[in-house]
Amino acid sequence: MAASSGLWSCEDPSRWATVLALHGEVLRARAGSQGRLETLDRWYREELPAAIGGRAEKHVTRDELERLLAWKLARGRFRPRLQQLVASNPPELVVQCSAAAFRLLPDVLAAVTELCALRGVGPATASAVLAAGAPEAAAFMSDEAVAAVPSLSALQYTLQHYQLYLGQVQERAAALNRVSVSGPWTPHLVETALWTWAVGQQLCPGVLPDLGPGTANVGDTRPAKRRRTQTD
Repeated sequence: MAASSGLWSCEDPSRWATVLALHGEVLRARAGSQGRLETLDRWYREELPAAIGGRAEKHVTRDELERLLAWKLARGRFRPRLQQLVASNPPELVVQCSAAAFRLLPDVLAAVTELCALRGVGPATASAVLAAGAPEAAAFMSDEAVAAVPSLSALQYTLQHYQLYLGQVQERAAALNRVSVSGPWTPHLVETALWTWAVGQQLCPGVLPDLGPGTANVGDTRPAKRRRTQTD
């Protein structure tokens, strides 16, 4: 994943912001002619956070969890079995578990563990829920963003691997904020930029900026092939 690592090794927040601004264009390339992913992504980034934040107690409903999973699968790897499992959760249990998870913040790992009590929800899906409602604390565990962090080993959908990934992303957000003049960086925005860069490199590399000097390719020290393990 050398291309993703190129952005990771960039320390200039203005270049990160340039990549982030291309998210919509890269998303359209990923969505193709149907455009369903664009609709889901707009909902995930705008409507869902507003809905969660507008409640007396932060939580998600089962319908929202099902739609969030549809967004996650459209953005990455399609796994229909997860949809069936998530839909089998009682609506009241989804509200109960998600409310309890948001109450546990800023302990993100405890919040992820609480959400993983729901059927079909692993650390990756749980992280997507938390990133929607608390972007300052959590980052979605997307395959592309995890692969962009050079210090991480082969992708595993485990709480321990998410802890390592989140720590790195939080540190990157803090580092960008120390020198940024364009606004605060959250773990959620760091993940979005990494996904945009990685997918853009695959589908539309011509739209991406030249990161220029100082972005050494640190991906060469990593295994050429990576193995996914466990469920997400």
